[in-house]
Amino acid sequence: MSVIANNMANLNTNAYKGESMLFVEHLESTDSGEKMSFVQDIALVRNLTEGNLTATENPLDTAISGDAYYEVETPLGPRYTRNGSFRLNAEGEMVTATGDKVLGEGGNPLVLPPNSSNVSITRDGTVSTDEGPVGKIRLVRFEDQQSLVKLANGFYDANGQEALAAEDAEVVQGMIEGSNVAGIVELTKMMQTVRSYSSTGRMVNDEHERMRRAIQALGSPARG
Repeated sequence: MSVIANNMANLNTNAYKGESMLFVEHLESTDSGEKMSFVQDIALVRNLTEGNLTATENPLDTAISGDAYYEVETPLGPRYTRNGSFRLNAEGEMVTATGDKVLGEGGNPLVLPPNSSNVSITRDGTVSTDEGPVGKIRLVRFEDQQSLVKLANGFYDANGQEALAAEDAEVVQGMIEGSNVAGIVELTKMMQTVRSYSSTGRMVNDEHERMRRAIQALGSPARG
């Protein structure tokens, strides 16, 4: 229920990826040879499908088409995100909504000339103004996206993985990727979870009452 509620809370979060629990079944044999089934939650699985793209009026907004991430410079080291809601800081650097610098190829921040205009970003990530090219947004990919560690503000930690060049991904200017969470699906899951919890609770209470009555009956003195 906590996972479902978190998905619902991020229904309108840019580039948010929905999550679900991964359960596995374990079978054990009792002394009498009967099979007992146990269920264990072993991981959170991230839905990696792309969210819908929404057009904006900001030429610095971008969305990624393909399996890739932007590389961002933070005080704690490089982080990765698919949220392309960018702006310029006082130094003319392209930054995220939290002020972290967006890195270009070569690992350097992208800096736009003062008072430049007509910002254009091509599909390969090249950023240009009326004064010429500025640089190229670096897009990276990872061998195992499920192993990325989710952090605050839509960032991910590489978790020891090497950031590889995402050659097949493209940048779409003036668009923002939305959450891939389907609200009606999550609401349905929430209702099913509540019903399952209530059903299990009733079963446990009924079994407890049955055992209580059995103990009471067996413990009562026999009447002659």
